[in-house]
Amino acid sequence: MSKELQNKELFQQVVVLLQNAQQQVLRTVNSTMTYTYFEIGRMIVEEEQNGKERAEYGKQILKGLSQQLTNEFGKGFSVINLENMRKFFLIYSNSSSLMRILDIVNASFQIPQSVTGNLDIKIPQSLTGEFETQKTQTLISFFKLTWTHYTFLMRIDDEKERSFYEIESEKHNWSVRELKRQYDSALYARLALSRDKEGVLKLSEEGQIIEKPKDIIKDPYILEFLGLPELNNYSESELEQEIINKLEHFLLELGEGFAFVARQKRITFDDKHFYIDLVFYNRVLKSFVLIDLKIGELKHQDLGQMQMYVNYYDREMRLEGENKTIGIVLCQNKSDLVVEYTLPDNNEQIFASKYKTILPSKEDLIKLIKG
Repeated sequence: MSKELQNKELFQQVVVLLQNAQQQVLRTVNSTMTYTYFEIGRMIVEEEQNGKERAEYGKQILKGLSQQLTNEFGKGFSVINLENMRKFFLIYSNSSSLMRILDIVNASFQIPQSVTGNLDIKIPQSLTGEFETQKTQTLISFFKLTWTHYTFLMRIDDEKERSFYEIESEKHNWSVRELKRQYDSALYARLALSRDKEGVLKLSEEGQIIEKPKDIIKDPYILEFLGLPELNNYSESELEQEIINKLEHFLLELGEGFAFVARQKRITFDDKHFYIDLVFYNRVLKSFVLIDLKIGELKHQDLGQMQMYVNYYDREMRLEGENKTIGIVLCQNKSDLVVEYTLPDNNEQIFASKYKTILPSKEDLIKLIKG
């Protein structure tokens, strides 16, 4: 190996090390600041509770504190921001996920279960410093997202839904913009409505868990990022091209573990050629995922064609150790009865889902999901 090549490799290793360090520092700063805002919110709430006329007294506290902090530290401490910190504490101090984590801290100091979740636990003086340090470190590590993420998440009233988006944001490193997009497309509702009570609880505690083919399916898929009109005055080839142009966005909509493999994949037998619109691979399920695009109403022939594609991939393309191929037909509209009577009762490979090229209101989207 030449000296120049060795130096280049050393340089790349150092660059990666420094980039990782910068990211870690940034995450630590974000977590510490978010914890600080949580603590400011706690102090405001405690001060308000000391006042006799809480509503008016609270307004005066926020106004005076805002002026003093702005004079001392500059921007960032408006009355609105302080109200957000207060709201942040009230929401997250009662969050079940935070309480579960504090249970562990309490148990390590043998704190009785009756005070679980209490952020102002009274413990023996000899352990106070150690307990407070551990509690602070636990709270800092709990807040993994940026303050901007949390100010958006606080708008979500349902705790289970809020917890789901929080977990998914951290797991997939969503920007605030992507978090808003996923929320606006009712991702939680699209996943939750196809699950039982236990499944919905898992969504709120663990996020989306992929264990079987059905877990990756959404109905409908929201493709507003393509910029296509809702009416079908575009062709299937144009739809496919726009998906390829916005492949990163499409992969985010597909969900976890997807990798693009091919478009217009040709398969041949009996001297006849057939073309699969899009081929993906899901690393979690270890399965090929074939997607066919259809403009208009789904026909039973479309499902039969997808069955042929899936059978071909299972017999000719699937390697040892890989799971059975999954086929998804994306259409503008479908009859659930056509799907039900075309596919076998024990079907776990072929799916039909609608897609929308505009972003419906959340209410309209839920109606669409419920059919």
